[in-house]
Amino acid sequence: MTNLVEPTPRRSRRRALKLRGFSRPLPAIGVMPTIMTLGNLVCGFAAIHYASKPVSQTGFHGWSTLTVAATLVFVGMFFDAIDGFVARLTRSASEFGAQLDSMADMVTFGVAPAFMMLRLVSHYFGTTDAAIFSPDAQSAYAKATWGVAGLYICCTALRLARFNAETVSLELEGHRSFRGLPSPGAAGVVVSLIILHQHLVAQSTGGLPDSMERFSSLAIPAGVLAAGLLMVSRLRYPHVVNRYLRGRKDFATVAKIVLPIPLCIWYLQESLAVAFLLYALSGPLFHFWSSDRRRAVTIAASAPVDGGAQDASR
Repeated sequence: MTNLVEPTPRRSRRRALKLRGFSRPLPAIGVMPTIMTLGNLVCGFAAIHYASKPVSQTGFHGWSTLTVAATLVFVGMFFDAIDGFVARLTRSASEFGAQLDSMADMVTFGVAPAFMMLRLVSHYFGTTDAAIFSPDAQSAYAKATWGVAGLYICCTALRLARFNAETVSLELEGHRSFRGLPSPGAAGVVVSLIILHQHLVAQSTGGLPDSMERFSSLAIPAGVLAAGLLMVSRLRYPHVVNRYLRGRKDFATVAKIVLPIPLCIWYLQESLAVAFLLYALSGPLFHFWSSDRRRAVTIAASAPVDGGAQDASR
């Protein structure tokens, strides 16, 4: 009689993992793209660090702590923009890099902007300079603001997960447009408004009145809420770099890109806010414009062709 030996739990778990394909060795990882992506992640962490401090001027050009945090988010955008380019240049694009990029984006473009919004609004409506709104706050407005920040973070996670699930190719041709506002664009809306707010507060003669500073800060949660909802929408957004800046363009297109640059340099904070707001609004505007155009084409196609001849015969 043959004795059957039951497999140990460890052996069964190892066999199950092998059947699922988890025993495959990880392919070679591109060094430079990974460093760029991790640079994006560190920028997000540093932005949260500076945003956690009370809002005050720093020794770096007199910027406020929130301005430094917002600038670090833009530096993270730079790393996020070039890591894919470096991966394609070195022919090291991989599924590992795509997943790592989403994790870094979650911190830099999800957690950091939401926390910065809480820090800014808490500075004007909190009980102390060090207070940050939390779910157990006594004020209904504080709870609502914290809820908006939480909703934005959830929308960012859903947006990144949906992008990974729907993207079937890592090639350039598969990245001409996005469904839903990209997470860097949503973060750009939030941090550009924060930079503009801090710039106006610092540059105004004698400082803005307290009531004006408090009232203007209320626009930030509204921008966070709108950006979060646009991320999980199905609206189409173009990939600006791949569609407009990559490859050869005619002279008129190059002139349209170059001419606004001096204006952006002179009015940097205002230009950043306007640019990201226009990009966020381009999705709904193009959707309504294309819907009206399709409706007009449908009406024109369904109109009787011989209506004019009948009228003439009468």
